Amino acid sequence: MSEQLSREQRAEIVRDALRQVIDPEIGLSVTELGLLREVQIEDDHTHLVMILTTPFCPYAPQLLEASRQKAQEALGVPTTIEVGMELWDPSMAEDGVLSDWGLF
Repeated sequence: MSEQLSREQRAEIVRDALRQVIDPEIGLSVTELGLLREVQIEDDHTHLVMILTTPFCPYAPQLLEASRQKAQEALGVPTTIEVGMELWDPSMAEDGVLSDWGLF
């Protein structure tokens, strides 16, 4: 990844890349759902903090690993991921994405 990009630009690249990681039960990306809570960009690594839609999400391991891999591929640096303790709420989703679910 080019050293010319700012940390903010690299964080945006990660957010965009994670639009490809889809929650199989809901059919929306982790970015659209607002599950990505923090992107920490360093010169030699990236660290993500994500939450889950439910504490006992059956797809948690797959979603977390797919997100880690996608971010690592996008920036070309080692990436770690941490599960945040914040509870997900539908209001965290991007505007309009949950309208098909009748939530907003």
